[in-house]
Amino acid sequence: MRKMMIAAAQIGGIQKAESREAVVARMIALMDAAHAQGVKFLAYPEMTLTTFFPRFYVEDRAEFDHWFETEMPNAAVQPLFDRARDYGMGFTFGYCELTPEGQHFNTSVIVSPEGEIVLTYRKTHLPGHAEYEPERTHQHLEKRYFLPGDTGFNVARSQDVLMGMAICNDRRWPESWRVMGLQGVELVSIGYNTPSQNNLSKTEGLEKRLYHHELSVCAGAYQNSTYAIAVAKCGMEDGNHMIGGSIIVDPDGFVLARATGEGDELIVAEADFDKCAFGKSTVFNFAAHRRIEHYGLIASQTGVKEPQQ
Repeated sequence: MRKMMIAAAQIGGIQKAESREAVVARMIALMDAAHAQGVKFLAYPEMTLTTFFPRFYVEDRAEFDHWFETEMPNAAVQPLFDRARDYGMGFTFGYCELTPEGQHFNTSVIVSPEGEIVLTYRKTHLPGHAEYEPERTHQHLEKRYFLPGDTGFNVARSQDVLMGMAICNDRRWPESWRVMGLQGVELVSIGYNTPSQNNLSKTEGLEKRLYHHELSVCAGAYQNSTYAIAVAKCGMEDGNHMIGGSIIVDPDGFVLARATGEGDELIVAEADFDKCAFGKSTVFNFAAHRRIEHYGLIASQTGVKEPQQ
């Protein structure tokens, strides 16, 4: 049986003044705690190294280039890679990537226990807007500071498990999960930085946002018979509040572990990846049951178009 202890390393708010080195020290402390519990794969959140700067507007977006990493690993993050290699632990985390061509992406990587990056993913479904909008309670300017990802939803085998990634808003889109499911994914890691208030609706606050978050992850895991780790950067950050709710979910869509607070917190569960096979061979046996001749709109149309009468 392919059993492994897996964990989510939830991170409390990271303030603008906090250095990369200070954040990495917090990440290493959680990794140390995970190692003490026998964890062999550890997931950190979206944008783990910095504050969630898309809540701030600047006219010249290049003013925010200092939030981006131009290489990975770099000097600030190398101690995390070294500690994981010492422990024989695979891990994943998110950061902001500035490519040699000058492109900006919201990125995450899967790192093997040997310290090698085995898969890179760039966030596909960017929420929010690109220009300052005064009617919002707070700004969410991901479309200003990032390009939509160009990697697609790929899967790679590491630690004898087929692993894939999504980032934050991607978890709400069933297409994200299904593309990985069609590659046999067995573990999906999802980091997120989710505001606790919808900035255009006073009626969508913390309770509803946590519900929709958990609903999306549990449904995606069940419908593709995969384990999922969804891990937050959360709590108060630069005067703004983000949801916690980090969870580990099994291939039947049940929550195995759940964070209880909004700070740095480790949650751990045992995964038996052989359990993914049952759903993949029965209810979600794609080869037997999918009918792609009826799914054309999914890949050919973006917005809603009512049928012509």
